[in-house]
Amino acid sequence: MSHLPPHEPPKRDNKHEDDPSPIHNPNAQRLWLLLGVIVLFFFFFMFISRPTSSSNLISLNELAAQVQAGNVASITERGGTDLFIVFDSGVSATAYKSAFSDLLSILGLESVQEANFQYIPQPGDNSSALFLQILIGVVPILIIVWFLWRMMRSVRGSQDQAMSFGRSRARVSRDMERPQVTFADVAGADEAKEELKEVVEFLKEPDKFLRLGARVPKGVLMVGPPGTGKTLMARAVAGEAGVPFFSISGSEFVEMFVGVGASRVRDLFERAKAEAPAIIFVDEIDAVGRQRGAGLGGGHDEREQTLNQILVEMDGFENDTNVIVIAATNRPDILDPALLRPGRFDRKVIIDNPDVKGREQILAVHTRSKPLAAEVDIEAIAKITAGFSGADLENLVNEAAILAARRGKTTIGMSELQESMEKVVMGPERRSRVISPEEKRKIAYHEAGHAILFHVLEHTNPVHKITIVSRGQAGGYVMPLRDADTMLKSREEFLDDMTVAMGGRAAEEIVFNQLTTGASNDIMQATRLARAMVTQFGMSDKLGPRAYGSNNGPIFLGREMGEMRDYSEYYAQAIDEEVRNLLQTAYQRAKNILVEYREKMEELVAILMERESLDGQEFAEIMGMSKGSAA
Repeated sequence: MSHLPPHEPPKRDNKHEDDPSPIHNPNAQRLWLLLGVIVLFFFFFMFISRPTSSSNLISLNELAAQVQAGNVASITERGGTDLFIVFDSGVSATAYKSAFSDLLSILGLESVQEANFQYIPQPGDNSSALFLQILIGVVPILIIVWFLWRMMRSVRGSQDQAMSFGRSRARVSRDMERPQVTFADVAGADEAKEELKEVVEFLKEPDKFLRLGARVPKGVLMVGPPGTGKTLMARAVAGEAGVPFFSISGSEFVEMFVGVGASRVRDLFERAKAEAPAIIFVDEIDAVGRQRGAGLGGGHDEREQTLNQILVEMDGFENDTNVIVIAATNRPDILDPALLRPGRFDRKVIIDNPDVKGREQILAVHTRSKPLAAEVDIEAIAKITAGFSGADLENLVNEAAILAARRGKTTIGMSELQESMEKVVMGPERRSRVISPEEKRKIAYHEAGHAILFHVLEHTNPVHKITIVSRGQAGGYVMPLRDADTMLKSREEFLDDMTVAMGGRAAEEIVFNQLTTGASNDIMQATRLARAMVTQFGMSDKLGPRAYGSNNGPIFLGREMGEMRDYSEYYAQAIDEEVRNLLQTAYQRAKNILVEYREKMEELVAILMERESLDGQEFAEIMGMSKGSAA
């Protein structure tokens, strides 16, 4: 499934919004700013309330002594506190006295006539002092009022938050708000698109169906592995229909308080009904839609109440609402049966991993805005990416673009796409890993054994690449190329696959006469195939066409806790013996074929030790024969 980058609004720099420290708290910043302004005003008015003079400051005792000595020419008293003195020598001075004391009494004079200097009283400018007094009286009141207002606002906000706790937090997108994804942007799921096109017609022209007595479907359940594009498909439905699109995750209904999830479900459906026709998209609905009464881990009242409310809203007393619910999950087996019945989720749309044609279409979507080299073959990339989802293919193209940029190229070449595919599957190359020549030779024989069996056996895929360069946890690997995606697999194909898996261990034993840990993953894979043949697919001649065991046991942490055994100990021993016989037969068959092609194996190992990697064409030229020439 194709994935296009969603249109996102401009992001804000909100890294300090939730910082509780006073430095980054906006309210604390405003308070400190206000206090700073008050302090500045205080010091400013204290400064301007004092006269500025360049003359000397003297005490009142010194002034009285100068008056008694007859050295004072004039004294100017301003505002009852500030004294400006001029001496007979022309020197000026300044003195201060209390506003409640008399200057003549301080100087020891009874009247102005006794003074031998000129006394000049002047009124003072008390505006600054008055303003300072008003500031000191009013500012504290303003601060108290501001604090009370902030407290009331905080309480009101808490009340509003408490009242809106049960409201839905669904995100709404409308056609006029941002560009919508359409079916043209979705590739690799033609059947799913055809199913959902009917939903679009229901939303656009419901009367056409109602005239014929058809009931508009209530819900559509999209099922598929992760990364196949279920969310993208839901957005495409909304974009095609041009209706409001309410999107929410299943986990957003569940809160610590019981009843909040049900309240949010009611509010979500009320909002959708008010704007009908509309689409409600619930992603990962298994978070609230798990089967009730499973009996494992205790009950969860909040989740069950939320599920009950969803059931009522989808098929309750109101049947004339034009709201369609689209849900997505990758675990349909754990959903409650009441959620899946007709009348609620009427349709189940399977969105599986794409086939070869779908992968080619998805790669074309993801590469149409990227510069590709002329030799790029999208069809070849689609063939070697069997099992990839739409998200995997998008990641592959992105990794190829990054790799081309690191290499200083202006276009994305086939080599970048090939290497990116191997990186996604196996991990990055580890050329810096120190491997001794002897260990490297063992790896070469191991991979040569796999490659020869891939080429010789009839029911296997041809070799696309063989390398002994370490990548991820693997010392080397052989990559087969599927001719086509198949749904059915025969017993002969299983036997050949097990034989190929044993090729590495068989080659090591033939050449070195010793066993290493390099075949551990191969043995696990072969054992899994052999056990599946016996217990699941009924491909054992001894045990017959019967399934042994069941995986329908309780699920814990997303996986089955164990196999439910429905067979006796006798059959358990028979199963073990049959699995062992299949593995031993595959191992002996691999040894016999490799002994027969020992010369080709030695030639292939010599070239691998020199070149480290070979593509499919080079490998076929070394083998010099058509595929499947031996059994």
